[in-house]
Amino acid sequence: MAVMTPVPSDIEIAQAAKLEPIEAIAEKMGLSRRDIEFYGDAVAKVKLEALEHLQDRPNAKYVLVTSMTPTPLGEGKSTTLVGLGQGMKHIGRRATIAIRQPSQGPTFGIKGGAAGGGYSQVVPMEQFNLHMTGDLHAVTAANNLLAAIIDNHIYQGNDLQIDPYAVTWRRVLDVNDRELRYLVSGLGSKSDGRPRQTGFDISVASEVMAILALTTSLRDMRDRFGRIVIGQNEERQPVTAEQLRAAGAMTVLMKEAIKPNLFQTLENTPALVHAGPFANIAHGNSSVLADLIGIKTGDYLLTEAGFGADIGAEKFFNIKCRASGLRPDAAVVVATIRALKLHTGKYRVVPGKPLPAEMLVENPDDVYLGAANLRKQIENIRQHGVSPVVCVNHFPTDHPSEVDAVFAIAQEMGARCALSDHWAAGGAGAVDLARMVVEAAAEPADFRFLYALDQPIKAKIEAIAQRIYGAGAVVYEPKAEAQIRQYEKNGFGSLPICMAKTHLSLTADPAIKGAPVGFALPIREVRASVGAGFIYPLVGEMRTMPGLPAHPAAENVDIDFATGRVVGLF
Repeated sequence: MAVMTPVPSDIEIAQAAKLEPIEAIAEKMGLSRRDIEFYGDAVAKVKLEALEHLQDRPNAKYVLVTSMTPTPLGEGKSTTLVGLGQGMKHIGRRATIAIRQPSQGPTFGIKGGAAGGGYSQVVPMEQFNLHMTGDLHAVTAANNLLAAIIDNHIYQGNDLQIDPYAVTWRRVLDVNDRELRYLVSGLGSKSDGRPRQTGFDISVASEVMAILALTTSLRDMRDRFGRIVIGQNEERQPVTAEQLRAAGAMTVLMKEAIKPNLFQTLENTPALVHAGPFANIAHGNSSVLADLIGIKTGDYLLTEAGFGADIGAEKFFNIKCRASGLRPDAAVVVATIRALKLHTGKYRVVPGKPLPAEMLVENPDDVYLGAANLRKQIENIRQHGVSPVVCVNHFPTDHPSEVDAVFAIAQEMGARCALSDHWAAGGAGAVDLARMVVEAAAEPADFRFLYALDQPIKAKIEAIAQRIYGAGAVVYEPKAEAQIRQYEKNGFGSLPICMAKTHLSLTADPAIKGAPVGFALPIREVRASVGAGFIYPLVGEMRTMPGLPAHPAAENVDIDFATGRVVGLF
């Protein structure tokens, strides 16, 4: 599509897009009509039988998009992913992108949607950011069905001797609602249930969502649901969803959600959209199934991991790649001038408010000063044997001397670097980035995991804390110590680690910027997602149910009754 200056709003660009029929997008990927199910004219689900139909095709190069530790505004990873996918077409390469479904919590909170931005978006944008094909509702329903079965089992006599005070399974809702974080359920008469303290998480923090993102088949999903541990019995033994006879019904609720969703970009690049686990709580990656399909559909499969490389990329390498068996060929580390300046520790960025005026003044010295974080994230990619490419996501407020500083920093680190203007120019603005990615992905691969699964839980936690974050020591609260002992006693010690940590710092404190070293990392609590297949330590204070800001984005969203279109989505 033709680009305009100044760049219109995201929703104006998206609504002006010329979409190809979704079956034409499928054909570009080598999928036939038998492989897809239509959800309107512009969206389809991909049947899992496509895995068999595509199995003899060669694998594409596999590229991850990640970033330096972001500002609270985000640094444009999704926009970069989409722009790179579009840029590949401009250099004669066929790409498919795989991206997460956004949560309605952030969409109606501060962040807005996650379809990209400017002239690098997944469309139709409204369907992408809202109900899509109902996958999030299915996750919510399956999670809450299990919660209802747990409470009903206790009420109906409790044959499994579940300890009501040791139940860890919570209900979920895909809305930011701080009032639901902690509550007492079962109030009323005896027939209304047994009172106990509980609470809600946001749906994308549910283990059901994590399972959807890591499963490889309907049978595998059914088995994973059965392994979910909902708490303990009076003998401190784990109680599973299989013992409660809930896993079958949960699978039935999820049998359509397991199929990846097919969209397209503004320039008609295929986009597989599937699963949306939070990255600072869960593993923050789109689904294994989407990647197993996408890896057979072009020259490059491009995917994204949530937040910085210390969070989403580390989990991509050590959790997702273990589940899929796929190995990455290159990684893009998105950097922005504003993020580099923030990591000097001199500025404060607040979502919903303009950047401080002094951050917009030309100052390459600040870029060098804040570069420690970028250097560390490049190092984190290299620790896994993957070739990094630094992408300077260009903003109109950037100064040439500041961009030159990023190139110099990347050169010092021995990393490729490209300036990309995909937000304002679409795929044409990402041509240099696409060429650099092609070069990096052509290098011999030397992928490796950070730790071995047979190491003790603490050894795996400490490998991440010390080698990825830069911590000097890990400090475990007594509750965490007891939980680790119990998990290893119950046979869960060989699971990988999914750290639940702030995305705004390499430390547990979101206010600490840059790349500090030698700090103590506090582990407050350790939980087990046995069905998903990981142990997740809670680092410092982590919220599994966000709250809304003073003026949530929802206040601006409405219907234009003259046209029937959504307005104000962002």
